[in-house]
Amino acid sequence: MYEHDVIVVGAGGAGLRAAIAAHEEGADVALVTKLHPVRSHTGAAEGGINAALHEEDSWELHAYDTMKGSDYLADAPAVDTFARDAPEEVINLEHWGMPFSREEDGTVSQRPFGGLSHPRTTYAGAETGHHMLHTMYQQVVKRGIEVYDEWYVTNLAVTDHDDPEDRQCHGVVAYEIATGEIEGFRANDGVILATGGPGQAFDHTTNAIANTGDGAAMAYRAGVPMEDMEMIQFHPTTLPSTGVLISEGVRGEGGILYNDEGERLMYEYGYANNAGELASRDVVARAELTEVNEGRGIEDEYVDLDMRHLGEDRILDRLENILHLAEDFEGVDGLEEPMPVKPGQHYAMGGVECDENGETCIDGLYAAGETACVSLHGANRLGGNALPELLVFGARAGHHAAGRDMKEAEIQTGYSAKSEDGDVEPPVEPGAVGASGEDAAADGAVVDADQVLEHTIERERQRIEDLMEGDGLNHAEVRSEVQESMTANVNVFRQEENLREALRDIRHARERYEDVSVSDPSRTYNTDLIHTIETRNVLDVAEAIALGALARREFRGAHWRAEYQERRDEDWIKHTMLAWNDGTPELYYKPVLLESQWKEYEPKERSY
Repeated sequence: MYEHDVIVVGAGGAGLRAAIAAHEEGADVALVTKLHPVRSHTGAAEGGINAALHEEDSWELHAYDTMKGSDYLADAPAVDTFARDAPEEVINLEHWGMPFSREEDGTVSQRPFGGLSHPRTTYAGAETGHHMLHTMYQQVVKRGIEVYDEWYVTNLAVTDHDDPEDRQCHGVVAYEIATGEIEGFRANDGVILATGGPGQAFDHTTNAIANTGDGAAMAYRAGVPMEDMEMIQFHPTTLPSTGVLISEGVRGEGGILYNDEGERLMYEYGYANNAGELASRDVVARAELTEVNEGRGIEDEYVDLDMRHLGEDRILDRLENILHLAEDFEGVDGLEEPMPVKPGQHYAMGGVECDENGETCIDGLYAAGETACVSLHGANRLGGNALPELLVFGARAGHHAAGRDMKEAEIQTGYSAKSEDGDVEPPVEPGAVGASGEDAAADGAVVDADQVLEHTIERERQRIEDLMEGDGLNHAEVRSEVQESMTANVNVFRQEENLREALRDIRHARERYEDVSVSDPSRTYNTDLIHTIETRNVLDVAEAIALGALARREFRGAHWRAEYQERRDEDWIKHTMLAWNDGTPELYYKPVLLESQWKEYEPKERSY
């Protein structure tokens, strides 16, 4: 068994920043990650990092833009904390050696992004995430922080108190991919989940194959509620054949969207008469698909994104990577012709419920980054707000877990924050198939850390042995069924019967998953085993997304419902919460906090 003060699960942007912050507090901290840190999905982020750095800008403007972009489903304490902390985090990055793009006078460049009232997006060409990841990994190496590379965390070691708010997290159990060893990692002070998003619940996604919602699913089964899971962002510009992301930076620099008739669609059809291509992502994604659905799409599938007018010098200076992506995956030369783009699943605004210090309702368990829901993004995330979120809330989680005395959180967590019961009626019984409570740490509310860990380790060893020794289905059949159904039924445009169909498909997939097994007998680098374990997490997060989408009967941000074509503030300024309850998901709601210690927000009509 390994032992540290703070265990950080995942080594992308949020995980690296959390580890550095915990180390700054003097903690013995370790990163446990299924991927080498610089292979983390943060490296695929292209666009930039929002922060109010100019004298004519302010954190208050950044906070207002973020709240407006969220369609008033974000919590003000999270939004205001984020906007206030972001400039310092960007300056930290520069001091650590981040190679930001710069103006001729040497100052850090900032460009416009969708939904922003001021150009506040700092960037490093079109590879901002890549450079950020390497900059922070360099800090981890410099500080001598322990990295358990290619150790896949499969479960949390949590006590089994009846009330999740009485439970404690004492560590994690992980599988070493190189050897097949299954071992425990004891955390004396805290575990921070930073495992990224659930993109692999869809088959057309910008997300890496490793983004299977591991942290969210593990926390959910351990007793932490998931929040606003229906709020999934579909990025307007992905390549049709692969889902590879084309940065919002292209539109930030002046790229133009055209339909099949050569019309500048954002203005021609009134989707965003002021902001045009720089409206928020949900607005642009709906506009593109409306063009396709009304017969003005190119090849009935996509629209064109044209950046030729920007000129070769500007493109090569700021967007060179985009040229390579378009050429490699679509055979298109962006200097000579427009690029085909269509919406693709990109980001989860929802996730593990936590407060502005990263704490969940389970003592000693934290979450940060896309795994978490603070809630910062509400119903729609603004482009350029994901990377600073990793920095701000990764740092706060790391500091708090390592013992820094921080201001008491304003955001409440856990079932005790409930304001009303949920009222969804799914077409099938959601949740676990077979024995309930299979993820409980031990019978009788065992609280001793070593006993909890030993029990969890033995259960994981048995689960993996069962998978290795079985003779059943390959997990890929189950996963593809879910992915195809989610893309078909829980996409940009959502209808009740489609959402019900997705839940029926997920239930069928859950039943089939009971019969999966691993055909590869190897104990070393057994990717079939890893993917089989991940598929269980995909099932949990996909079901939560579909359940939340069925429950929310309004149109807000990224959540469009055919049956409910308006935002219903009187009924739906509230968070959709799901608790696992030993395998039986329970839906309930808690209030959105539109007031923080600094300011109060009044919901307004959102137009661009």
